[in-house]
Amino acid sequence: MATGIEGLEGKTTAHDVIKVDIARKYLTKRGYTPEQLAFYDDIKPGKDSHEYLGSTKDEGANRVIFGEAVNSVLDTLSKEEAIRRVMVIDSDLEGSTGLKGIHTEHPEVFVPSGVMERGNFSAAAGFGFESNGERQGVFSTFSAFLEMLVSEITMARLNNCSVLSHFSHSGISGMADNTCHFGLNHFFADNGLMDAETTTLYFPADGEQMKAVVKKIFFDKGLRFIFSIRSKVPYLLKEGTDQLLYGEGYEFVPGKEEVIRRGSAGYVVSYGDMVFRALDAVERLRKEGLDVGLINKPTLNIVDEETIKVYGSSPFVVVVESIAQKTGLGSRLGTHLLERNLTPRFKSIGAIKEGSGGLHEQVNAQGLGVDGIIAAIKSVAS
Repeated sequence: MATGIEGLEGKTTAHDVIKVDIARKYLTKRGYTPEQLAFYDDIKPGKDSHEYLGSTKDEGANRVIFGEAVNSVLDTLSKEEAIRRVMVIDSDLEGSTGLKGIHTEHPEVFVPSGVMERGNFSAAAGFGFESNGERQGVFSTFSAFLEMLVSEITMARLNNCSVLSHFSHSGISGMADNTCHFGLNHFFADNGLMDAETTTLYFPADGEQMKAVVKKIFFDKGLRFIFSIRSKVPYLLKEGTDQLLYGEGYEFVPGKEEVIRRGSAGYVVSYGDMVFRALDAVERLRKEGLDVGLINKPTLNIVDEETIKVYGSSPFVVVVESIAQKTGLGSRLGTHLLERNLTPRFKSIGAIKEGSGGLHEQVNAQGLGVDGIIAAIKSVAS
């Protein structure tokens, strides 16, 4: 890896961002002048200064919390039982996808492997082959690499394998590597036939919900995909309080769409990192007199028949997501509504263009910041 780059050549750290001092040395040897490299001195890290309503100032990294949640499950097993029932396979990304904590706390189940996602996913699937959930292969990588696994996912489904996959760096939030690392096509994983009921996609809204999701579905059978973003996210609050929405007493129900705010004017349907942004937009509009509701859909590919009638019977529905607008939830939910003779005014917003630098700036550049969400809501509310 990184042939010719002093300090990185032959090291797995070349899989990550190249540090500025190493880049300067390399580019200087290539003939670049100090004046040409002076732009490095002008790059300063920015921070999202927006104050979000409805969530805490404290934030948690869901990609790290995934590993902590898996450890909580493994802590309930004896070492012998853990070895028999769980195999965690890393694709040289343990520090980025939350598996490092598992490696540290439960090395007995951890298998360090290289940059070969297709083989590693297949190995995880093989471990969980026809186990009905008794044995779990745990696999993780970046969401951008999900697309290379489609054929392996199909074979694992046809062979009744049980795999718990964590795809971090989902969507576009905080993605310094731009488009090549945008995780945009999550629904490619749900590529089975209509009678295939063993594939579920989950995208928790905050760290507390991540814990609840992992705890609930860890030993389920079939293929389960959990998504998280690169950046930290705040914790959602119960309406009008400073209590955590997914704190004490909360139990995750797979397939259940959760009403975060009820509204008479219409509803926003969102999931993952876009929930706290959508909640802020909803709260601001409610202060302006527009009674907008909000739905969190943590299970992406299952329709909650009870809740879809609630928002589907309202005047409008706006889907807010940070994955590709072409292939995201919006393209499916419109069909789900029409199949049930539900015809609200409908709009969907998601990622629509390539990245152009930045971290938190990526969301705003796609029109997915709070102002963009408010504009989308107003466009169908009038």
